Amino acid sequence: MRLLVRLLQRLAIFGLGIFSVWLIVFVVFETADRRLPWILAVGITYGFAAYIVLPRVIRLGLRILQHQRVPSYTITGDGLPGDPVNIALVGTLQQLRSAFAVSGWSEADRLGLASSWGMIRAFVLNSPYPTAPFSTLYLFGRGQDVGFQKAIDNSPRKRHHIRFWALSLTRAQAMWGAPGFWLNTDRPPDNESVLWVGAGTRDTGLSLTRLTFQITHATDSDTNAERDHIISELTKSGAIGAVKVYQSGQDLPTEHVNHYVPDGEIALASLVVKNPR
Repeated sequence: MRLLVRLLQRLAIFGLGIFSVWLIVFVVFETADRRLPWILAVGITYGFAAYIVLPRVIRLGLRILQHQRVPSYTITGDGLPGDPVNIALVGTLQQLRSAFAVSGWSEADRLGLASSWGMIRAFVLNSPYPTAPFSTLYLFGRGQDVGFQKAIDNSPRKRHHIRFWALSLTRAQAMWGAPGFWLNTDRPPDNESVLWVGAGTRDTGLSLTRLTFQITHATDSDTNAERDHIISELTKSGAIGAVKVYQSGQDLPTEHVNHYVPDGEIALASLVVKNPR
């Protein structure tokens, strides 16, 4: 029965793929090509495919494949798989900030018009921007609460970075491993000791997303190595205690999602740096 269900899922996704290709090539492009110069037709077709058609088709495909499964990935604004969850730290917001500060990391600016323009300029000119903003990813029904980064070779094009979402320890202990764990939308108070669920990756340049071909930062596919690097940095600075490793959820299909190769594990540690007075 399970094999039959899986086969039907694959057939449904194959049908979605055929439909999306037909829509992009034989409807959008042919219509634009008849009315506009070729270069404009190509540009319009790309924008329509990458930012409208493919995100929606992929979201529907993921719902079919991951029905009633606990996700191990953050979600982009389009509802597509984002960075994998791979680190969890316990402590207050100030402890979290202090831990990364003593490890030589900078807190990311909030995303806005000014910070976005600053990031574009820094990226084009390859000039330092240690507090460059992050795009917004979603977990627990909200964008990241805070993010930290460390430039590689003082370049805005390459950096270690991690986003964090706060979750009440009481809720985390009661719901860990259950679907409801991922559906919480309430952010705990800043002065409360909480579980900081993090997604860390390493930017390596500029690229197109694998599934929708949108313009984005290129990232190293080995997020396990990035998780280990971040934990190593925090350990060397004395910012965290003993590290334990847990599975990110139950029945998690971690393969063939986006372009990452996660091992399905989350490194958990308690922050030991003192709150600044």
